[in-house]
Amino acid sequence: MCFHSAVTSDNHGGGGPDAGGTGRSVRRRTDRDLHACAEVLAQVHARDGYPVNWPADAGAWLSQPALTAAWVAELDGRVVGHVGLSRSTAGDLAPELWSAGAGVGADETAVISRLFVAPSARGRGIGALLMARAVEEARNRGLHPVLDVVADDTEAVALYERLGWQLLATTEQQWGPDQRVIVHCYAAAAA
Repeated sequence: MCFHSAVTSDNHGGGGPDAGGTGRSVRRRTDRDLHACAEVLAQVHARDGYPVNWPADAGAWLSQPALTAAWVAELDGRVVGHVGLSRSTAGDLAPELWSAGAGVGADETAVISRLFVAPSARGRGIGALLMARAVEEARNRGLHPVLDVVADDTEAVALYERLGWQLLATTEQQWGPDQRVIVHCYAAAAA
């Protein structure tokens, strides 16, 4: 599965301070945000089982080597969500599927990953704000956004489909000696 820091404020993609007058904002993640992100991730894992395999070091998992950018969502000044944008790495199926269909290299994709929103902050459009910011950044870099998601994560699947993402394939992946997982691969609609 594709699980996938700057210090300046980031107000692009409709997610700037008080986007829509709702107390929501999206900004670049900083190293200082990692602790709060790990706490939110723990809440998400307890409720939804994401990530499927809890990392030994949540901060390192959020800052994976392929990461090119990451953002946090805040609600009334507290971190309630996260998304990352990564380069495609070996074995990432969504970039391979999209690039094969488009007749280009997988290096022309950007993987949206590590998306999560605190259970207490859901239903406020925060996931959509985070997705919009990551998609905008990918497109600004001339890359096509793709992602994959565990098929059991029905809330995430519903979000991606509501946002117009196109299902590329559903596949079973071997994540460990005794762990097989069904994954949906998606690509953003053409700009």
